Amino acid sequence: MASTGIKDKVAIVGMGCTRFAEHWDKGVPELLDEAVGQAWASSGTDRDVVDAYWLGTMGSGFSGITLAEPLALSGKPVTRVENFCATGSEAFRNACYAVASGAYDVVMAVGVEKLKDSGFSGLAIPSPDGDGTEPELSGPAMFSLLAPAYRAKHGLSAERMKDVLTRIAWKNHHNGARNPLAQYRKEIPEAKIAASPAVAGQLGVLDCSGVSDGAAAAVLVRAEDAYRYTDRPLFVKALSLVAGNGSGLRDPGYDFTTLPEAAESAADAYRQAGVTEPRAELALAEVHDCFTPTELVLMEDLGFAERGKAWRDVLDGVFDLDGDLPVNTDGGLKSFGHPIGASGLRMLFECWLQLRGEAPPERRIPGGRTLALTHNLGGQPGRCVSFVSIVGTEQER
Repeated sequence: MASTGIKDKVAIVGMGCTRFAEHWDKGVPELLDEAVGQAWASSGTDRDVVDAYWLGTMGSGFSGITLAEPLALSGKPVTRVENFCATGSEAFRNACYAVASGAYDVVMAVGVEKLKDSGFSGLAIPSPDGDGTEPELSGPAMFSLLAPAYRAKHGLSAERMKDVLTRIAWKNHHNGARNPLAQYRKEIPEAKIAASPAVAGQLGVLDCSGVSDGAAAAVLVRAEDAYRYTDRPLFVKALSLVAGNGSGLRDPGYDFTTLPEAAESAADAYRQAGVTEPRAELALAEVHDCFTPTELVLMEDLGFAERGKAWRDVLDGVFDLDGDLPVNTDGGLKSFGHPIGASGLRMLFECWLQLRGEAPPERRIPGGRTLALTHNLGGQPGRCVSFVSIVGTEQER
């Protein structure tokens, strides 16, 4: 890929995140006000200091007025973006490029979704009409195809595959139980996860991420200005977005054991950041665990495990809080929840807390490493968009 990146040109200097939950008593304006207010406060900025805003939402508002009206912004450019479930990451990516270009000094990326009022489970708006050739399968049904494909390719029994998927769900609920902002804050025994009612294929209810309301926000500035706002900024090392051409759904050779767009965006991000051994160099990773087999496949696509070996690493606890590379330390989509427009920024919020040593002690990871990765995807296996960011506490001079 030809991307040269903007390594160490942009810094995150403030962040905010609401609890992800069924917010029956809050609408989009209240969620935006809470997340943005936290980000302003943590960076020492306000509506007058921030020059421009990028809002990510899938279906909880149209145009920048969705943000400008409840925040009483005056004379500010507000851009509304959408990119499936990677919508929050898209707002962050565009805001970063705006600062790196020199167009603005201080910007904000915001993501919000109010799914509980939409009547939809998953994507918040109906899909556009197609030509009738695309499969009409639900999200769980599409992603459930990953499990039997992986099992067949790598020689796992159905029972062992169930153990692996159950272990992933158990880990993320274990982490989410230690997160006051998570939608689901209870540990769940593996036996209960394994016995949860079937949804699609080998997936049970507890293999699926939560549907929730929530918002998250980040304040971004030029790297050279970062210490004017905070003594512990995070520097953007890499941003990569890959949009698939849908060939996986047409190619009889596509075997559903990989998400090629994820592998491509990860490789691009590692080049930008200069990362050669992600499992050894990253302090943590927040990945798009919309369903448990998605996280399994991503461990290989993101280079955290050898092909065909991720299932062993899952069972060995490699990705636990005290493992070699903690993954989804805040509970992930599985336990934290998945308000579509906010999820990508929520992942960055966890990196913000962990790398600054501000995560709750009961889920704080060991210090030493200075880099974190987020992975956010949208779409379905064979036809998706994939985003990877890498952020860190140290700026190369």
